[in-house]
Amino acid sequence: MTRPGPFDLIVFGATGFTGRLVAQYLLQAYGAGGKYASEAPTWAMAGRSQGKLEQMRDELGAPRDLPLITVDAQDANALRAMTQQTKLVITTVGPYQLHGEPLLKACVETGTDYVDLCGEPNWMADMVGRHHAGAQASGARIVFSCGLDSVPFDAGVLYLQTQARKQFGAPLRHVQGRVKLMKGGLSGGTAASLLATLNAVDASPTLAARMRNPFALTPGFKGPAQPDDSVAVFDEAAGSWAGPFVMATINTKNVHRSNALRGHAYGRDFSYDERQLTGAGVGGELRARGLASVTRIQNRLLGFAPTRKLIGRFGLPQPGQGPSLRERENGRYEVWFSGQGPAGQRLRAVVRGDRDPGYGSTCKLIAESALCLIREVDRDVTPGGVWTPAAAMGTALIERLNARAGLTFEMVNVAARAAV
Repeated sequence: MTRPGPFDLIVFGATGFTGRLVAQYLLQAYGAGGKYASEAPTWAMAGRSQGKLEQMRDELGAPRDLPLITVDAQDANALRAMTQQTKLVITTVGPYQLHGEPLLKACVETGTDYVDLCGEPNWMADMVGRHHAGAQASGARIVFSCGLDSVPFDAGVLYLQTQARKQFGAPLRHVQGRVKLMKGGLSGGTAASLLATLNAVDASPTLAARMRNPFALTPGFKGPAQPDDSVAVFDEAAGSWAGPFVMATINTKNVHRSNALRGHAYGRDFSYDERQLTGAGVGGELRARGLASVTRIQNRLLGFAPTRKLIGRFGLPQPGQGPSLRERENGRYEVWFSGQGPAGQRLRAVVRGDRDPGYGSTCKLIAESALCLIREVDRDVTPGGVWTPAAAMGTALIERLNARAGLTFEMVNVAARAAV
């Protein structure tokens, strides 16, 4: 369905740390004097407190007539009324497993498109089971993980596989994702999502097995055994040691869901592993083994409620807190994707981001994902359902992020490998 709305999009949770950054990006890029002002969407900010919305509008220098919508994340009637006013909702209100389903359900019921920043795979698996069929029926396109979780990774694999098809006429059976650089900070919202996930696993131990399952988001399909990305290895192709990467748990699941949603375009025997490069030599090996050891220790300790309480109280930022402007501006990231063609030819793609990955970049990723979905992706190509970014928007998203979001996707000459 095509929703006339008064709005193209609504930023829900606009007064939170990340929601504020999304609103600020829209104002800077699409507001008066912005680079894309001629393409400005009609939009509104939504949150629980009218006073906080007004204060933020004034602090950001937004026009006084920018619409503000007061709505609570648990008020089903108000959420339904809000979603009926717009083509799409951007939501930054997490942890999603605590606050997300009422809005998602409202979007499904009203046929409204939805994008979020979710990196909570157990909740996502539940939502696929509960709402995929309803979204198909209503036409609502629900797209999870439109931030650092998992756009650079999900789209990076798609980009490499697209190039493989062009060069070899077939996809790569195995792709390696390697985080070369990740410089940025952590917000209280991300910390809260982590602790909520740990609490949920503690309350229902069966969820731990689902967290470990790379195919948790592909109900009805279980692919081949996947590489163990929790151990330290020497990556010959990168010329570097590599250890576990903290976000691999969610990114890997999204990559496999993208493959399934695209009709197994990467193959039913596709495998993917994701690690963090730590450098060559003894130092690199020690760092990689250290990451593996820390991962094992954390997996054991974080199962104890007292440990989680201590982390929540002393070790992590609180909701509403996050990296400073300087940290966001100075952050950056680089991820390599590689695989071998049918005759042993190696392909490598590099994805780079120009800001703090979790916030300076993420606010652009989700905003441009939202605009890509409603402006560039026809419903006969991507109908209603629960989607991943790569499956929903394909190469249109890659092109938009290259042009507007400070990301670069490029193929590199493997023979001229840069020093790690």
